[in-house]
Amino acid sequence: MANHPILTLDALRAMDAIARKGSFAAAAEHLYKVPSALSYTIAKLEADLDVQLFDRSKQKAQLTPAGQLLLEQGRELLQAASRLQDAIKQVDTGWETQLVLAKDSIVPYAPVLALVQQFMALGKMTEVSIREEVLGGSWEALETGQAQLAIGVSAEMPKGRYELVPIGEAEFVFALSPLHELAELNRQIDLEDVAQQTAIVVADSALDAPKRSSGLFATRRVLRVDSMAAKIAAQVQGLGVGFLPKHLIQAELARGELIAKKTSIPRDNAPLYLAWQKQAQGEALQWFCQQFSQYPWPSVWGTQGA
Repeated sequence: MANHPILTLDALRAMDAIARKGSFAAAAEHLYKVPSALSYTIAKLEADLDVQLFDRSKQKAQLTPAGQLLLEQGRELLQAASRLQDAIKQVDTGWETQLVLAKDSIVPYAPVLALVQQFMALGKMTEVSIREEVLGGSWEALETGQAQLAIGVSAEMPKGRYELVPIGEAEFVFALSPLHELAELNRQIDLEDVAQQTAIVVADSALDAPKRSSGLFATRRVLRVDSMAAKIAAQVQGLGVGFLPKHLIQAELARGELIAKKTSIPRDNAPLYLAWQKQAQGEALQWFCQQFSQYPWPSVWGTQGA
């Protein structure tokens, strides 16, 4: 049994060049090799595999069916090797191969995707992932190393090991469907009014941290959902009531799918932050931290000039 690898990247590159250029001579020139060296590489590969890869009976070198199959799969290996080489080079220069952003459900996707698009234009080999979390979920993702940057967290969790950058405040309004029975009340909504209603709340996505729920107040029934988008949809359907971030329901308010009611139930604005571990040094993380810190967040929260 042969103790050397049959398939090598050099052999696959030779096959690829011959197939693209149409002849051994042209491929050898392209690869800066002498034709005899290229011929030897392919002949040895054919001998090791015990299969003919090129039909040499015609003027133009043509792949046999076996050669075609090998090259199709081999090109994937060549591309993977190229990506690996690029990734190694970028790790050596400080650029991460992967970066995970934990976006709280209260933050719209638009600003996050806009900056991801700008990052992609840099041409770096960093794979970016976005995960959506609720309340303590983003903090937990940071603490467990499942994310490197959290967007839209509160300042309620222990933060000694983290950098925090304020990105504004989210304003909440008490909103419900115009078809809901409380919509008929021509006055301020009180706690007594909602006591017999269903409250729609967003459940904390943290697995191990103490659980919290967004906008929970004392009601007879509770419907828990896993994202702010689901909470909005449920309240548009008239399934229940609750506070919603004003910046996320502008379209629903404008279309009359939701109406905002005055209420005596207390609900403060929510200060929001970017957070990342202080010792983190990756170039991609630093780029995102800078860009998110400089982003015009007032336009997201609708607080320009406030």
